Amino acid sequence: MSRSVKKLTGLVAATFTPLTAEGEINLSVIGPYIDYLIEKQNVKSVFVNGTTGEGCSLTVDERKQIAAAWCQHGKGKLEQVVVHVGCMSIKDSQELARHAASIGADGIAVISPSFFKPINADALRLFIKEVSTSAPDVPMYYYHIPGMTGVELEAADVLNGIEQMIPSFQGVKYSGTDLRDLGQCVCYCQSHNWSVLFGVDEQLLGALVLGVHGAVGSTYNYLGLIVNQMLSAFDKSNHMQSRALQLEFMEVITFAKNLGFDVGVNKQVMSEVSGLVLGPPRLPLLPCPVSKAQAIAQKIKDFSQRH
Repeated sequence: MSRSVKKLTGLVAATFTPLTAEGEINLSVIGPYIDYLIEKQNVKSVFVNGTTGEGCSLTVDERKQIAAAWCQHGKGKLEQVVVHVGCMSIKDSQELARHAASIGADGIAVISPSFFKPINADALRLFIKEVSTSAPDVPMYYYHIPGMTGVELEAADVLNGIEQMIPSFQGVKYSGTDLRDLGQCVCYCQSHNWSVLFGVDEQLLGALVLGVHGAVGSTYNYLGLIVNQMLSAFDKSNHMQSRALQLEFMEVITFAKNLGFDVGVNKQVMSEVSGLVLGPPRLPLLPCPVSKAQAIAQKIKDFSQRH
């Protein structure tokens, strides 16, 4: 990889994909969305077309349009735009990787295929390698999310030796709950100056103790300011404050999960909190009852006002 790489750290918002009431992508929201993240949440990096963005429910062309809009509107404003390019078809992933390179994305990420699953870490490394060859100068991240893919390979095994196959490799988005495996990833990535970004928002403090370099999550769209306070307290070794914020944050998420906190609900919550009109989710996700979203949004607003 020829270009210099800025290490991906801090909070990264996993962005929602705006849709019209008819279910078509709505690119007009992305400019105001960027301004909201920066001005209201102090979040300056984004992860586009991932789980929160319903990337696997979008067509290749839709994903290209969305990624291009984030790169275009974010130029000079956002620090990093990482585009998720994972698909069931390696050809689609390669096409999206080439496109991400052409629009100036700061990084690309790929999940494991989940219909025909890789039988071992070697197979998954080879898949990631073949995607990376379509964008050899763009930093590549492995997106580990076994709860969605059903691929239970340990991420640390996938990372082992990957630098010999993928010169552009720069780290992992770890959206699992196995702290032992996460710790192994941190150790391996530290030796290569790569990034480990944690993806289970309500468990972030535990991951920080293990040494992760930042976090990618949906809740940072509307709770970025609060979580940045927690990161700052942790960096200053103010463990009482960081723990208090994490515990209160967990209470909010537990309240939301008790009401059914899937991506469709989360998307409506973001609309309620931010004022952005993000529209419905795409089937098979179902729209959220307004009363449910408003109850969660009020809990979030109360939490934010206390801090």
